[in-house]
Amino acid sequence: MEQIRIQKWWPHLDVDAKQWLRENVRAAVIPAKVQNRIAEAGGPIDDPLLSDDDWDFVTTQSEFVD
Repeated sequence: MEQIRIQKWWPHLDVDAKQWLRENVRAAVIPAKVQNRIAEAGGPIDDPLLSDDDWDFVTTQSEFVD
């Protein structure tokens, strides 16, 4: 199955979930509340939820002003 690219769903992600991801980069466990918001935004629902490329996007390309 093709990986859903973070660039497609990130703009639709809740600000609180974005902030959690920024503050917990490469977390081994993502809380269910954040996982649900990612799914609602159109992101992946399978484990692993975020790939290394997704985490790189969170740290280098996501805008901190939402």
